[in-house]
Amino acid sequence: MNGKLKKTLALTAAGVMAAVQCSSAGLFTSIAAGEAAATSFPYVIEGEKMEGADLWTSIYQTEIPGYSGDGFFYLTASPASFEVTVPADGMYSITVHGAQILDKGARQQAVKINGVKYTTQAAYSDKWTDYDFGMVRMNKGVNTIEFISEYGYMAIDTVTVDEAQFPDLSKADGTTVDPDATPETKALMKYLKSVYGKNILSGQQEIYGGGHGVDTTIRYDANANKCVDSDGVEYVIDEESWDKTESGEKFPWHCTGPDGQVYTYSTQNRNYSYNDYDFEVRYIKNLTGEEPAIRGFDFGSYCPCYAWDDGVAQRMIDWTTKKNGICTASWHINVPTSKADYTLGEPLDFSKTTYTEKTDFITKNCMVKGTMEYDYFQLCMKNLAAELKKLQDAGVPVIFRPFHEAEGNPSRTEDPIDGSGAWFWWAKEGAVVYKQLWNFLQDTLRDEYGLHNLIYEQNLYAWSDNSAKWYSGDDRVDIVGFDKYNCQYNRHDGKQQGTPNEDAEAGIFYTLNKFVKGKKMVAMPENDSCPSLNNMEVEHAYWLYFCPWYDSEQSHFLCGKEYQDPETFTELYKSDFCITLSELPKDLFKGSSEPSKTTTTTTAVTSTTTTTTVTSSGTVKDVNYGDTNCDGTVELADAILIMQGLANPNKYVITDQGKANGDVDTATKGLTSNDALFIQEYLLKMRTTLDPNVK
Repeated sequence: MNGKLKKTLALTAAGVMAAVQCSSAGLFTSIAAGEAAATSFPYVIEGEKMEGADLWTSIYQTEIPGYSGDGFFYLTASPASFEVTVPADGMYSITVHGAQILDKGARQQAVKINGVKYTTQAAYSDKWTDYDFGMVRMNKGVNTIEFISEYGYMAIDTVTVDEAQFPDLSKADGTTVDPDATPETKALMKYLKSVYGKNILSGQQEIYGGGHGVDTTIRYDANANKCVDSDGVEYVIDEESWDKTESGEKFPWHCTGPDGQVYTYSTQNRNYSYNDYDFEVRYIKNLTGEEPAIRGFDFGSYCPCYAWDDGVAQRMIDWTTKKNGICTASWHINVPTSKADYTLGEPLDFSKTTYTEKTDFITKNCMVKGTMEYDYFQLCMKNLAAELKKLQDAGVPVIFRPFHEAEGNPSRTEDPIDGSGAWFWWAKEGAVVYKQLWNFLQDTLRDEYGLHNLIYEQNLYAWSDNSAKWYSGDDRVDIVGFDKYNCQYNRHDGKQQGTPNEDAEAGIFYTLNKFVKGKKMVAMPENDSCPSLNNMEVEHAYWLYFCPWYDSEQSHFLCGKEYQDPETFTELYKSDFCITLSELPKDLFKGSSEPSKTTTTTTAVTSTTTTTTVTSSGTVKDVNYGDTNCDGTVELADAILIMQGLANPNKYVITDQGKANGDVDTATKGLTSNDALFIQEYLLKMRTTLDPNVK
């Protein structure tokens, strides 16, 4: 990946390298003796020709005219499968030309690749249409593709398997949707753009709202009306946190120490404790020797029902101004579970609030003056804005991710965007209301409160093409993200629960890229297991950053061996592909666009990096000779892409950067079959370098 992997790059299989030739008939590859012949792609198979399939010409009394071949296969109780042979581990696309007439909304469908399951939502269609199953991973050699009857009732006319086509990630926008963004915010956005598609930024979410509690000797002295510890150190009382015990004794819920640490009263022990917010970052430092470049925070404690200052703004300021780190923040904002229990402006016990969809709080009323919801949400935004203002005044930009994970699960009704699968109150009334709420919050923070230090990140899912309808638009979103939780649910790595799932989820990455037409960077703002370095390399998964959720008593997303393998986690952090805190530019928030890491070339020996200027569509920088597909590694796929591009330039598009990288034979101008030959010779160690400047 951009030549930045510390581990040795495995370039060739032992023995014979495939020779690539181009003719008017297309592309052909030779293979080593004893190996099965590689499938020619794109590969198309008639549904009824699959192993285990039977022939249908109508679905009972319903005919669907226009099928190819003798008929089609109707997936009911029995599975059907076929095999393809691929020359190396990699990503492939699967498209079903089919129909689904059972469910008026959509019906989940599943396909297994070598026993590993992938799913998609097949929308209702009584005409033959293409269903995109996305990118799937296949292994070198023979692969079994099996359509299973787990959900089924889909008519399959044909199945097409093709080599995955990876889009040009450099198209992603590096400017903020807020034209008046602060200089620090614009500088951060510029930096994110500069590393996107080349590296991955490390991240870690800190705990919020409780957890990692540490007891102290601090007690409230009612006679002296002060909080003091056993050493006589006094602590500042939060005057807005006074309460009474059941016996009528007054006490403050919170006090603050000389170092800014916030302490919370324990009704059981009548002392004060604090939350160890540094627990996760300290664990990573002890394990890997590095700290994450991005730290995740949350503003959930500023809910009007029980608002208290947990010091998050100051921790964010310290992370950026003292440690040069990047801040991201979500907003788990609660509402009353029952409106009847709440009086505006009065406190409400946490147990009577929720951020889930299980509430009679009417989301659309947040935009309707004169309603309880409107007045309540105004208080929510006021509290939030006060904290964001502290950050803006301190010069701290934030990757802000409000109203996260909106779609939740797929819709349970015929309306694919009605919010029936939502987990949170902000999305329970559907995509239309959700997007109105997103815009309302954004406009209020920007126009009423004058906040311009925010990079807006929006969660999306990839259940079906309908998931794209939750996107608020190019003028409203800076970054899109997917929260990866697949150790217990939606697991398709073929392993058992209780072990890490280090799949890179490239299929979802490129689906989100498709949803936004490549215009936005795609991140992983929450995850359980981190993708492994090897999986990201093979799958070409260039997430902007990853950010494991914090450890809790219920789930140990960081420290638990059921979620993270310490060895592969450390390998990722130690790799040049992964950017850690110490590797961020020292002038990160002043406009630098280059990471502190030294960019290495993809050759096996020291070579000189040159700059080539092209006139067709811009400037090509930092030529990595041989890396035609711009994935950061020199491999057989680069030679193949040259030959594919020569044979079918409309289908196999090579970027200007790729053309500059692939032009290793200076005796001829532009890409020719000689360039592909030079790359193969280099992989066979018949050449020591591909850099034409090195003699």
